[in-house]
Amino acid sequence: MTARAPTRSGRWIEGWNPEDERFWAATGRRVARRNLIFSILSEHIGFSVWSIWSVLVLFMSPEIGLPFTAAEKFLLVVTPNLVGAVLRLPYAAAVTRFGGRNWTVLSSAVLLVPAALACYFVQQPGTPLWVFLLIGATAGVGGGNFSSSMTNITTFFPQRHQGWALGLNAGGGNLGVAAVQVVGLLVIAAAGSTSPAYVAAIYLPLIVVAAVCAALFMDNVDAVRARPGALREAAANKHTWWISVLYIGTFGSFIGYSSAFGLVLQTEFGATPLQAASWTFLGPLLGSVSRPVGGWMSDRLGGGRVTLWAFAGMAAGTAALLLASSAGSFAGYLAAFTALFVLTGIGNGSTYKVIPAIFAREAEDEVTGGGEAVVAFARARRLSGAVIGIAGAVGALGGVGINMAFRASYGSEAANGDAALAVFLGYYLLCALVTWTVYLRGALRSTPAPQPAPSRAEAARA
Repeated sequence: MTARAPTRSGRWIEGWNPEDERFWAATGRRVARRNLIFSILSEHIGFSVWSIWSVLVLFMSPEIGLPFTAAEKFLLVVTPNLVGAVLRLPYAAAVTRFGGRNWTVLSSAVLLVPAALACYFVQQPGTPLWVFLLIGATAGVGGGNFSSSMTNITTFFPQRHQGWALGLNAGGGNLGVAAVQVVGLLVIAAAGSTSPAYVAAIYLPLIVVAAVCAALFMDNVDAVRARPGALREAAANKHTWWISVLYIGTFGSFIGYSSAFGLVLQTEFGATPLQAASWTFLGPLLGSVSRPVGGWMSDRLGGGRVTLWAFAGMAAGTAALLLASSAGSFAGYLAAFTALFVLTGIGNGSTYKVIPAIFAREAEDEVTGGGEAVVAFARARRLSGAVIGIAGAVGALGGVGINMAFRASYGSEAANGDAALAVFLGYYLLCALVTWTVYLRGALRSTPAPQPAPSRAEAARA
């Protein structure tokens, strides 16, 4: 089936097949890049709203009538993480039902709810913690945007370009975490540490812009539609769960450290809101920028190899954090934490690159065994999208674990984060072992394998 000329009327583009070289050169590349740009914008705003409470808690003090303890603040920042993780799976499925453009418009517009609620209630002294927990839960919708965006963008690009495209999409979205930290810093510098409402208010018009741009410039693609049972089929595949374990270590660490970093600096070193905000943006910024680098490296070196190096570096960085903590070195702690953020970004990009490579290799094996190429590669593309949704949901739970571990560690007699860091170190070593055993030493390797170009009918059958 020949692809129809792309429209922005809400209709589905049929016959989308980026693996066809002529179609990709004539039409696919231009349409894919346009959708990628506005997908990044929407996801970026979503991440900012998802992470906004990591900034707002820095303002909460008796001075503005919100005298919450460190343990209560950690509970507040973990709530959006948990809800966002739970929403990722239905958000990924929603794209296959409603279309990328349609769902992006809706998921962007709904961000107005948590932003408006936060803007109002942080100005109300004496508001109880449970109210803020409920508002924080609504901010979790920003975390769901990631899975729907990644599932959608996977369909637009051929397998050989997916590492870079997914890295750009996710990295641009992840930059929303750093952006909201910068907004918080600017608000503190301009209006002081008693005006948290400005942080949320700034995002209200930006949310409207993201929703309108998605409506005007994005497309629905027929190839993103999944057959019934795609998630069940993916859940039955062992690699779905191995990838999820690794993604807990990479993305879970990124989002968990991003939301906890300011509170850790305040609790560990007694930093003021301005001092904490002056540094908290740096790690998420570098972690976001390094994500497409991880995807680019994986396109050339193989996702398994890059992921192994990333986990080895994360283990070393965590050990350096423990040394800096024991020495009471603020500079050493910042340096080690910043290095960790960079490595989580690289690991995020490389881990997601492993997913399409796994199923491309399985499809190739199926064809070698006598299977039909079109069917095999259509199944590979369908399963890749489903696994992205599952791994995104499970991986985001790592952010919950990071914050809960810090909360427990700082609530102990030691009153520092060393116990939590020791747990993280052990998990990174476990992830390195899994990567080596499953994706490097084993028969299945994650280096991208060449694949025959399927016919144009593949997208419609997928």
